Amino acid sequence: MTRLRVVSVLSLALLARSLFAQEHVHAQSATEKLGTVHFRTSCSPVVASQFDRAVALLHSFEFGSSIKGFSDVLAADSTCAMARWGIALAQWSNPFAAGARSAALLQRGKLAADDAARLGSRATEREREYIAAVQTLYTDVEHVDQRARVVAYEHAMADLVAKQPADTEAKIFYALSLAASALPTDKTYANQLKAGAILEPLWAQQPDHPGLAHYIIHSYDYPPLAAKAKAAAARYASIAPSAAHALHMPSHTFTRVGMWQESIDANRRSIAVATPSGAIGEVLHGSDYLEYAYLQMGNDSAAKAVLDGLPALAARFDPNTIAGAAPPAAAVFAIAAIPARYALERGAWADAAALESHASAFPWADAITYFARALGAARLGDTARARASVDALASIRVRLATMGEAYWAEQVAIQQLGAEAWIDLAERNQARALMRMREAVTREDATDKSAVTPGPLAPARELLGDMLVQLGRPAEARAEYRASLVKEPNRRHSLLAVSGSSTSARR
Repeated sequence: MTRLRVVSVLSLALLARSLFAQEHVHAQSATEKLGTVHFRTSCSPVVASQFDRAVALLHSFEFGSSIKGFSDVLAADSTCAMARWGIALAQWSNPFAAGARSAALLQRGKLAADDAARLGSRATEREREYIAAVQTLYTDVEHVDQRARVVAYEHAMADLVAKQPADTEAKIFYALSLAASALPTDKTYANQLKAGAILEPLWAQQPDHPGLAHYIIHSYDYPPLAAKAKAAAARYASIAPSAAHALHMPSHTFTRVGMWQESIDANRRSIAVATPSGAIGEVLHGSDYLEYAYLQMGNDSAAKAVLDGLPALAARFDPNTIAGAAPPAAAVFAIAAIPARYALERGAWADAAALESHASAFPWADAITYFARALGAARLGDTARARASVDALASIRVRLATMGEAYWAEQVAIQQLGAEAWIDLAERNQARALMRMREAVTREDATDKSAVTPGPLAPARELLGDMLVQLGRPAEARAEYRASLVKEPNRRHSLLAVSGSSTSARR
């Protein structure tokens, strides 16, 4: 790292630890702390505080609790159209969630949005604009693809802000829609920077608002932007320590800058809060980030403990229940990713080759296992087994493309290229191996990771470095490892490889 970057990271670490210490005090209090939110409505004044609490939960992506909060508002004021709006937005769940929503979730969300519209005659014009905006997320889902509906929602929120310039909550939800609709191939990060420009001055005015800190982290959850989130990452947990996701979310920034101990601390706190509340999806998502951080610190025993606890968590997971921020897809992803990470990061190729695949509703999550199996088998020289896994990846890629999941189809295509490259190397076709591996690097550089994962199982550029080492080209390999560290700071294998002390297991 450059000296400036080291200073920045150390400063963030000290600030984070100080503020997390404050958070711990709050967490021990008997009083729930979710931050400060006020959302003006025409509903009965009796439910105002309940409504604000439900919105605060919504801003921290505590969707299950938020839905219950809005339902409690309706129990006291059945004419409150905005409570139905809140339920509809919470049913959409995490706007950064990978993949399409299930039919069941869409049906529940549409029902709430339609109910809100039916109550609209009792609402203000401003409230009807909020309701019309959320309806776009559920409009003609059989014929309008999800991306188009997400963009339509972003435009509707922009119109709302234009009509209601004094409405800070509208600006906050609009900024969130900008960040959520950003294309992973847009390396100008135009949407994310625009969102940050909206959120940062508002946060200066409302420093205890949970959504502002939260959405700043999401807006800057990319390697070139991560430093911009350092203040929000350090403070969010102390703003809303009663929300498990508020405790987890700072680890996104910590992961982006390679602060592994801070990520571990954040996710352990989050898991401790999410577990008793039954938010198992959130527990699994945090566990994947925790596993990644333990492995980057070389703490294999702690990583093994996370892996050993996975079956019990998986048995408790209900994909049809909305609880915390992590959608069902994130939980399924974690179930597949944790054992694959444990094998690949340690260079346990036989373990990787022997991983068991389990079909799920999320083919791109299933691809993780096949990718790890292909790499493990290729490293062992078992090209027949490796090719069987590559064939599975190819089938998944085609299926995702057919489903309209272009982002995930590309991620699986990158995995397929990397796996094929290592098969080529095992078969002594060095030129084709390097050609494929470099194509995987180019394509991975052209996109960004999803928030569902702390990082790729094996960065393509790091795999290229490993390949160059095996080909006896150490200087070229070190250049690739250094380049990989720019995008994935402090990854253990690349750091050790650059220093010349990488273990033979990974080679």
